Amino acid sequence: MFLRQLSLINFKNYSEFEAIFINKVNCFVGNNGLGKTNLLDAIHYLSFCKSYFNSLDGQNIKHSEGFFVINGQFYKSGDTIELTCGLKRNQKKVFKKNKKEYDRLSEHIGQFPIVMISPGDSELINGSSENRRKFIDSIISQYDKVFLDKLISYNNVLKQRNALLKHFFESRSYDSETIDIWNEQLISYGNSILEIRLDFLKKFIPLFNKFYQFISDSEELASLIYSNSIGDKSFKVALITSLARDRAVQYTTIGPHKDDLDFLLNGFSLKKFASQGQQKSFLLALKLAQFDFIKEQKNIKPLLLLDDVYDKLDETRFTKLLEMVSSENFGQIFITDTHPERIEKLLNDKQIENKIFIISNN
Repeated sequence: MFLRQLSLINFKNYSEFEAIFINKVNCFVGNNGLGKTNLLDAIHYLSFCKSYFNSLDGQNIKHSEGFFVINGQFYKSGDTIELTCGLKRNQKKVFKKNKKEYDRLSEHIGQFPIVMISPGDSELINGSSENRRKFIDSIISQYDKVFLDKLISYNNVLKQRNALLKHFFESRSYDSETIDIWNEQLISYGNSILEIRLDFLKKFIPLFNKFYQFISDSEELASLIYSNSIGDKSFKVALITSLARDRAVQYTTIGPHKDDLDFLLNGFSLKKFASQGQQKSFLLALKLAQFDFIKEQKNIKPLLLLDDVYDKLDETRFTKLLEMVSSENFGQIFITDTHPERIEKLLNDKQIENKIFIISNN
């Protein structure tokens, strides 16, 4: 699978853009602030139907314009497939595959998998638990449609339960029968989500450990530990126990939406005790394990998007990364960089087929 062609209209800073790619390494090079990362984000849209960086679709429309269109032509399993994402300001997003609109955007997730490595990935370590849950869930959703449907249903039920808790608080009332209805659904979906997440981690952690050892070239013990917000109790018992607190704060305080993934190095918190270099190795290992895992599950090499990685990784780690991506284990790759001569020399020295796109003011 690879992206053959990309065209944009009124997307972020681009009035128009069009490019034809090769199936190995494609580099967007130019000064900062010209929109190199925006091109990676457009590719992300074609995979996930949304931006990697901005959750509000309308903010990705070019200023003073009323719409954006992203069009991509993929080659997959001998077929050419056209994907189109369009949005008019203040209207619903439209996503089409070969000119046929999806009934539900979730039907598209996982068909054209990608992995993005970005400076913003440091939020996996420094940000809230939501970032780490999204990391797990986004990987699983690309190969397990049942999980994605259950996750969507769980979040919908969670919104209803939270609205009910708020109503109880404001009206100074309580209806056990109504809350029990939402509890039953929340428990059913929540138990399935937890089971699938834990099963995923059993398979994912050995891949992560393999990549961390290669990148760090050390004997350090890196660990991923799933932190369950309900503890040793059943979800049903935990919901009953937490009901008084939930009513007081007007939202559901336990469940898979409150779970976390602890990052440890030699048994200590990665965030608190690891060096910047160790944290970079950890993040890179997470993303490469993500690539390998999706490739195994889907039997497809995901597109790999590397945003500004040379400047954010030290030379040793970047060289290790190039060693890996130059192998046959990887497919099409997109890289952004500020120095065309530098990236071209690095790729040519490794004898990696590449195509350079100079990005200038548009």
